[in-house]
Amino acid sequence: MTDIKLYNTKTRRKEVFEPIDADNVRMYVCGPTVYDRAHIGNARPVIVFDVLFRLLRHVYGEKHVTYVRNFTDVDDKINARAAESGRSIGEITGETTQWYLDDMAEVGALEPTHMPRATGYIGEMIAMIEALIAKDHAYAAEGHALFRVRSYENYGALSGRDVDDMIAGARVEVAPYKEDPMDFVLWKPSSEDQPGWDSPWGRGRPGWHIECSAMAKALLGDVFDIHGGGLDLQFPHHEDEIAQSCCANGTEEMARFWMHNEMLQVEGKKMSKSLGNFFTVRDLLEQGVPGEVIRFVMLSTHYRKPMDWTEKKREEAEKTLRKWYGQAEQGLGKGEPYVAAVQALADDLNTSQALMELHQLSNAGDVAALRYSLQLLGLMGDDIPAWVNATDLSAYEEKMFEARQAAMQTKDFSEVDRLKAAFIEAGLEVRMSKEGVELVPSAGFDPAKLEGLL
Repeated sequence: MTDIKLYNTKTRRKEVFEPIDADNVRMYVCGPTVYDRAHIGNARPVIVFDVLFRLLRHVYGEKHVTYVRNFTDVDDKINARAAESGRSIGEITGETTQWYLDDMAEVGALEPTHMPRATGYIGEMIAMIEALIAKDHAYAAEGHALFRVRSYENYGALSGRDVDDMIAGARVEVAPYKEDPMDFVLWKPSSEDQPGWDSPWGRGRPGWHIECSAMAKALLGDVFDIHGGGLDLQFPHHEDEIAQSCCANGTEEMARFWMHNEMLQVEGKKMSKSLGNFFTVRDLLEQGVPGEVIRFVMLSTHYRKPMDWTEKKREEAEKTLRKWYGQAEQGLGKGEPYVAAVQALADDLNTSQALMELHQLSNAGDVAALRYSLQLLGLMGDDIPAWVNATDLSAYEEKMFEARQAAMQTKDFSEVDRLKAAFIEAGLEVRMSKEGVELVPSAGFDPAKLEGLL
């Protein structure tokens, strides 16, 4: 059996992964708060832990891995979106949850074993809070229930933070109903226009952190193998999860391994709406960027390093995948993923090295191993993606380029304008430069509308 080594945030070193039960390897990954489209940064943890899910299934067997990724469908951001849009909370969460599933499927993510919604586990959350209060790890105050951070001596171990330093740095919310500034909310009151449930502390709703603890316990048990998410969740979310889970369940740990992926940039800058470099997965798909290309770019950087999305990387990824798919199309029949590619993934998900191994396969012409290695990485399913064999646009690009060259001489751009309008009508984005013309299909591309243009 392949030995898997994973970097454990908890111990800050790479360790050999040994599951608690090899017949049921268990992993929990924090999912989205469903109030809007998933931006490209949201896709990174999905792709990272999908690769781990695939690797675990490859090593331990598909029926022996349980993967849980939740949906947070009760949150103040959702409430605000409902208020500003005039739509119901149920409408918004239902729609955005499906958007998320559709977009993540486009980037090759398998659906987890379980995808619990927070609102389906309110009873379990209340029971966990009651257990914490009974053990004196939590208390009720003014309709709230709060966790006593100082009652858990290991608080801060995951993120390497000191409680007193955090207070000195004023990194906490100060509220009159708190015994200590560091105590965090487990339950909070709801107004009449906010979603709420009856509880021993009055009508209210759960705090964010208790959700994952309750769902993980219900579906994976008190202690499980792997807990993952983005680096931004390490503190306070994961730190708080550990504290409340260990105290409620009477365990020394919540998960054996904690894994965190680094953040994403765009063209070397932090992604933000103010910089104009903020875009969603759906934006890219509608611009004609295939999901496999998005995934390839993500996999080209190790998950523990900051990932920079660039147009150059996108172009190189599409070119490489077209080549590999052309070869993999010939690799039918029985086969197995390339051993060196599997070993690269088993070495703390070294996807960039795994892609290098696929380059070696491509150069060697080992089309069967290439095909099955692409499948292990989630870069293709049973068939070659449809976009690969789409309409050859080179003749149309050449015609547009020639028309533009002629227009530069005659100053008559009527033919250029005619062709550009026709291409746009057909669902193509027209990109012109001194070197040539590139026609990029969008999601609504209709090749039939190109008839008669040559």
